[in-house]
Amino acid sequence: MNDFARLLEAEIPRLRRYARALTRNVTRADDLVQSCLVRGIAKQHLWQPGTNLRAWLFTIMHNQHVNNVRHSAREGITVDLADAPTLTAEPVATTRLELRDLERALDKLPREQREVILLVGLEGMAYEEVAEVLGVPVGTVRSRLSRGRDALRRLMGMPEKMHDSERTRAA
Repeated sequence: MNDFARLLEAEIPRLRRYARALTRNVTRADDLVQSCLVRGIAKQHLWQPGTNLRAWLFTIMHNQHVNNVRHSAREGITVDLADAPTLTAEPVATTRLELRDLERALDKLPREQREVILLVGLEGMAYEEVAEVLGVPVGTVRSRLSRGRDALRRLMGMPEKMHDSERTRAA
């Protein structure tokens, strides 16, 4: 196994986690990761050793996901009955309910805000890395993240973030 293959293999868990967060479907996520890895191997000559492989792979995955979404929108979306939600309620813990609510709130965010929140919050990427992956300026990443977090707070019924001027008045 060469060095590129080892580095690529080390990124698979992160790729799978982000793909699952993007697609909300294990099968589609696995397909997205496989497509990303195939493209990464095919385009290996374009990657420059010493640069951020994770950001390079996430860029490939992001672009593939956007293409898939566009294709689905043109073709129409179908839902397999096995993937359809059941109508029965299972007894679940509070944490599971909170995660479900968070997932639903994330789904209501605009795609651009959701992507930034997932890359920063779930993957722990730096703003500069996120900007590189999404092909936008760092300021755009910060703006999308701030608006996305505010929207999540509202959707989750959490108190609004207090700004400095509001803190001064409250004191």
